[in-house]
Amino acid sequence: MDIKVLPLPADRKKTRYTDESQLGFGKLFTDRMFIAEWKAGQGWVDARIQPYGPFTLDPAALVFHYSQEIFEGLKAYKWKDGSIALFRPEMNARRFNLSAERICMPEVPEELFLGGIEELVRLEKEWIPSAEGTSLYIRPTMIAVEPVLGVKPSDHYYFYVILSPVGAYYAAGFNPVKILVEDSYVRAVPGGTGEAKTGGNYASSLKAGLEAKKKGYDQVLWLDGVNRRYIEEVGAMNMFFAYADKVVTAPLTGSILNGVTRDSVLKLSAGLGFQVEERQIDINDLMNDLRSGSLKEAFGSGTAAVITPVGALGYRSECLTVGNGGVGSLTQKLYDTLTAIQYGTAADQFGWIKKIG
Repeated sequence: MDIKVLPLPADRKKTRYTDESQLGFGKLFTDRMFIAEWKAGQGWVDARIQPYGPFTLDPAALVFHYSQEIFEGLKAYKWKDGSIALFRPEMNARRFNLSAERICMPEVPEELFLGGIEELVRLEKEWIPSAEGTSLYIRPTMIAVEPVLGVKPSDHYYFYVILSPVGAYYAAGFNPVKILVEDSYVRAVPGGTGEAKTGGNYASSLKAGLEAKKKGYDQVLWLDGVNRRYIEEVGAMNMFFAYADKVVTAPLTGSILNGVTRDSVLKLSAGLGFQVEERQIDINDLMNDLRSGSLKEAFGSGTAAVITPVGALGYRSECLTVGNGGVGSLTQKLYDTLTAIQYGTAADQFGWIKKIG
């Protein structure tokens, strides 16, 4: 599909940031956005790059009432030679369509998903920051816009992409976080929408997250919704637990996200000589391992923060330090390796990088 590039009037151009150290995460957006529409009986039409701006939607649009919405997150990196790279974008395209299938939305052809992103990033390349730890965050999204109050899949969708120059996801940067295990609220169950990247999953996590922050924690670690016993994921990242010779993470049973960084960590850990296990993790066993010292490290993985060290884990009335409370050696190694591949300072032995300029 041809992509039209609409003019960017001078009065629609934004003032770009001047201090990359003050970017924060997801607060600033570039001049342009990509959009394509799907209409019943027509398929995908009118792919275009236009000035960034608000949509005019009917108050009855299905996205507002029945939450037909999905999204993705990936990044563009500016290398020292000025070239631009994406990290495993084809995985995001495929996961986007798995989410679409679960929410009864149309599949976005991979060439449209990737082509729209690549053309938009090329046009907005001056917005990509170059300081250490910065990048251009890419947010592909699809919403249902048909105005009808009957409960049904929409006959009209917008697929759009917006860009945001970002710094570190956590204000404290690459430092250990404190996580609370949630055993009261439930985020997802097998057969539900947990493996889809849809807004409702995040809305359902907000209350527990706010309560955890009141107790002095940074994030919530969810248990399975059936037994309230087996570890699943943190709202913004998959979780890993490292022992002397093995790395363990929860299996993909339909209630957690199949993270791009998760898959990358599994491959890198195996390459470093660790035994990799995807299995159920009983929270009681995990706490016992923390008490005995056999559990050496815990960390999260996700596009936004890449790797996040966990310094303390709270469950019920007990809060235990992980390792020495600092950044573990494997956690540091995985972070250094992944970011070096993403920024082009280390060899990409897996073929994960896609250069687009």
